[in-house]
Amino acid sequence: MASGKAADRQSVPADARAVDGRPVVLLHGWPQHHYTYRDLLADPPEGLRIIAPDLPGYGWSGPPPHRWAKEDIASDVLALLDALGLERVLLVGHDWGGYIGYLMVLRQPERFDGYLALNMAHPWVPATTVLRHIWRFLVYQPLVAIAGVPLQQRTRLLERLIGAAITDHSAVGPDVVRIFADRFRDPVCARSATDTYRTFWLREIPNSARNPERRRATVPIHALFGVDDAAIHPSLAATETARADDYTFEPITGCGHFIADERPDLVRARLIELAATTT
Repeated sequence: MASGKAADRQSVPADARAVDGRPVVLLHGWPQHHYTYRDLLADPPEGLRIIAPDLPGYGWSGPPPHRWAKEDIASDVLALLDALGLERVLLVGHDWGGYIGYLMVLRQPERFDGYLALNMAHPWVPATTVLRHIWRFLVYQPLVAIAGVPLQQRTRLLERLIGAAITDHSAVGPDVVRIFADRFRDPVCARSATDTYRTFWLREIPNSARNPERRRATVPIHALFGVDDAAIHPSLAATETARADDYTFEPITGCGHFIADERPDLVRARLIELAATTT
């Protein structure tokens, strides 16, 4: 593991190769970057090749060529698979990376053997359920959409938000929180995160209200969910509303939103199980 300096954190590779390893692509969310999967990158499960890119505009990826529409990000990641010569992969996604993962498996299911979704709503949530929990989004998302650049660059908003979303602080200390929060002081990251929510509220919420998701997932999906999540309620990932041939929901007590950071051993175990049960 790297030391407490942010520069050292970059020494954790974003592509950990095993000889002839089965490729696994891991997508992070906000306000994070590839370091959320540091345990898997530093010690890949036997037989697996772990690939954890920084999403466009996040981490050290450089500015995106768009305003962070989620379908555009899905296209970016699919293009990355093409560039790496990966025809089929296992997929893991957390937070916005989790939602982008859903878009990918719906758009090109033939490219994915299985999907491990971490603390993210699935795309088939009924409007009535969303409305019951919309107050959770209103706590912080409009603020980020309107004034996210100065807030992320000049205040400790992210430290407070990340800290409040963690249940087990012994697993995620303040040094790790700073590694994530400090990266968003970079203007590219701050702007990309702001666009993430601005596009969501101005374009994607209205569009989903007019055109709810009706495609059915054929890829096996295992939703792993820390139930102490204050931002995303477990009902937003419920089995009974998922339009999927093979969807399982596993609630995890004593765990908050950042499940890959709080429970890395459990995420590893479920990934190994998914690899063993899919081809």
